[in-house]
Amino acid sequence: MKSILKLEELAQFILGIVLFAQLDYAWWWFPALIFLPDIGMLGYVFNTKTGAFVYNLFHSKTIGIAFILIGMFYLGDIFTLIGVILFSHSALDRIFGYGLKYSDDFKNTHLGRIGE
Repeated sequence: MKSILKLEELAQFILGIVLFAQLDYAWWWFPALIFLPDIGMLGYVFNTKTGAFVYNLFHSKTIGIAFILIGMFYLGDIFTLIGVILFSHSALDRIFGYGLKYSDDFKNTHLGRIGE
């Protein structure tokens, strides 16, 4: 089952690359921005509850998709770019087993404990 889930996440990551290719940005922007959503880990400076909330906000595919759609239909390419990066980064993280966080511990994710 884990292999199937990883393949689905890989397909979503590839979709993110395809969506990025539709935008009018140089290719180097994608690798330059792909790890930017990890800034959400800074929430853990305060406590695990805030950390999990902020981290999950930056790693929610739903928010990424919302930005993509809002950008495509209303607010322009910068919002679409933000959405593509959020969506692609989330898929990439999940390929490697980094899921959305529970508020008790950074290593406790919806995919199981990191490192186990």
